[in-house]
Amino acid sequence: MRFGFFDQLPCPNGFSERQRYRDFIGQIELGDALGFDTAWLGEIHFSRAFSILADPLMVLAAAAQRTTRIRLGTAVTLLPLHNPIRIVEEAAAADILSDGRLEFGVGRGVAYQYPGYGIPLEESRERFEEALDFIVQSWTNEPFSFKGKYFRAQDLSIVPKPLQSPHPPVRVAANSPDTFPFSGRRKLPIFASPLINPPDKLKAGLAIYRDTLAGTPGDTALAFPVHVTASRAQARQDCEAGLMRFTRGRRARAPQGSVRLQELRGFSPGPRPLRTGQVRGLRPRHRGIRRSGLLRRAGAGASARIWVRRVHLLLQPRWNDGPCDGQTIDDGVRSRGDATLPIVLGH
Repeated sequence: MRFGFFDQLPCPNGFSERQRYRDFIGQIELGDALGFDTAWLGEIHFSRAFSILADPLMVLAAAAQRTTRIRLGTAVTLLPLHNPIRIVEEAAAADILSDGRLEFGVGRGVAYQYPGYGIPLEESRERFEEALDFIVQSWTNEPFSFKGKYFRAQDLSIVPKPLQSPHPPVRVAANSPDTFPFSGRRKLPIFASPLINPPDKLKAGLAIYRDTLAGTPGDTALAFPVHVTASRAQARQDCEAGLMRFTRGRRARAPQGSVRLQELRGFSPGPRPLRTGQVRGLRPRHRGIRRSGLLRRAGAGASARIWVRRVHLLLQPRWNDGPCDGQTIDDGVRSRGDATLPIVLGH
């Protein structure tokens, strides 16, 4: 099992975009030093409070110059919104600049972003599948030709080529009912999250994915928030406001039927020990992991070695102009040794 972390870089009132980008590069640097496997960045547009990560490939190329080991992934690049030639070029450059550490996650995003790009939402599925075929073929054929409904190429040679051969690993965001079987038929790894789909829908989608793999080993990256602290009350105090703010923003931009706010309101009645491994760096009474009621009902588990006092720094790198995410209780949380991070688990 591999462990990574995800961020979409919200920029709340009182924080500059320059500051937030500095914070995030610092977070990736520390993740590299702590031994996390991958840093995942989301592509989101037109909502400063929700995210200022409009071009994750550019940010990953910058982070590659400050790291040496951690893999750098998009979660996800929104293929229907872009010309695939441009994505092929940018992804290849990011792979070269990171010495072959790019993880290429792709998806369609949510409806509110499409009008800003002048693209009809009803074209998103066709554009996504066509762009993905275009990109993979451009990396595996030299030169290549492509004739689709939206994208075309004739004897085209796109440079540069990625360092990884034949191309960076491709992973698909599986958040809609049709994406689970699509990914399974193509034998592609997927992202999934109980923060996007309620547990019953997520469980059904994963079952379809496994069935359509037809015996081929699957690869699922499951994203959910993890908080390590001393008590249930402290977990709620530290996490609830941020989780609810994220969920409200997600709900306002997500298709009907996505996760409901009330599904995040309950916390487990007591500390849950990790199934394997241990939480290091805490007093014995802290050796537990708290999961929201949503994750408990989804049956989500985790196993890790987490240096908790340092993990908190991962989301709280401090510069002269303040903490990275606007928490007013930052110093108090540091002194208690608690930790909060959105974590991605993958096989």
